[in-house]
Amino acid sequence: MISYEPFFNTIKKKNITTYKLINQHNISRSLIDRLKHNKPITTVTLDDLCNILECNVEDVLIHKK
Repeated sequence: MISYEPFFNTIKKKNITTYKLINQHNISRSLIDRLKHNKPITTVTLDDLCNILECNVEDVLIHKK
């Protein structure tokens, strides 16, 4: 199972709110909802998040068994 818990830890560490992601970086509310509920996202979206947050993939998601 993919968990996006690291994403929320990363934005907290970088003092970036979901509000800022939505309004300044044009991240959709539905994407934030997908992340909160551990639903699938595309690799393009994952790449976009990594670029916005200036982080690595492991800072956005983790695979749990």
